Amino acid sequence: MNKALILFMLLFFISGCSKLGISGHSVKEKAIPAETSQEPIVLFCPRDNCTKALVSVINLSQEYVHCAFFDLDLNEVIKIAGEKSKNTDVRLVIDNDNNNGLVSGDSVRFDSQNQLSHNKFCVIDGYIVSTGSFNPTQRDAYYNNNNLIIFSSRYLAENYENEFNELWNGYFGEGGKVEYPVVYINGNKVENYFCPDDKCSEKVVNAINSAKASIYFMTFSFTKEDIADAILFKNNIDIKGVFDKTQSGSKYSQYWRLKDFGMDVKLDKNKYFLHHKVFIIDNETVITGSFNPSSAGEYKNDENIVIIHNKETAKKYLEEFSYVWNQ
Repeated sequence: MNKALILFMLLFFISGCSKLGISGHSVKEKAIPAETSQEPIVLFCPRDNCTKALVSVINLSQEYVHCAFFDLDLNEVIKIAGEKSKNTDVRLVIDNDNNNGLVSGDSVRFDSQNQLSHNKFCVIDGYIVSTGSFNPTQRDAYYNNNNLIIFSSRYLAENYENEFNELWNGYFGEGGKVEYPVVYINGNKVENYFCPDDKCSEKVVNAINSAKASIYFMTFSFTKEDIADAILFKNNIDIKGVFDKTQSGSKYSQYWRLKDFGMDVKLDKNKYFLHHKVFIIDNETVITGSFNPSSAGEYKNDENIVIIHNKETAKKYLEEFSYVWNQ
């Protein structure tokens, strides 16, 4: 039995008994919400079965499933969404460039502007959130390198539900500031932001500036100069990066610039895509989500990031980084 199935059998059992054991309270002196819950579940496609994981959490829903996807063509996800829609509120927002006719009706809306609706998240019943780089497509599930992270958090769920409602109501490339930019889950700090509203590049730069020992990254499209500048200023620590080879030919790619300055960077060896958007800081902080470090990701597209200050989560992403680096 594979890791994903074991994890989600456990997830299903716990959620059925205790809503994943969430209890919340406010850290009043700092006005930062905190809660206790199950630790985040992390999967890496195609080595892990991201399709089964996403289907499993959607299947947990009893009230609603609200998802914002850049692209969707996985039959298993389309099927479970259709089945759950008979008894729960299932709604999808998808980028119009990927309107392939596989899903339609009153429960589906497509963006109508020039920006990309580039998110890859679901929020379920007000306490489950899935995000990462994984689009529920055949390519992302079985060929491209991707990550999927699943949180059990009422506060993060409220953030993502607010973002979903903006998109559902036609507010693309704009919106309000995130309600809970910082949450503590089991004592570990989690930051959550949505671009372009929350200046995602600034948050990535701040995390890089805090690095004391190491910065590792895996990126699909990396063209943002200020993020590359922040890495260059940290040239006295351990820095390694992997770029998707198909994107490195762009004149805006920061691959050649970092390489020319002597940074230890390389192109991926996957004949498909390295689709991660991941930074790992000091072996204890992970940045992931839909946000490519690019100008489009910063100023134009609808995106999300989470910054997870958790050594155990970082350890899992470091294992994936090692796999990609040595692939």
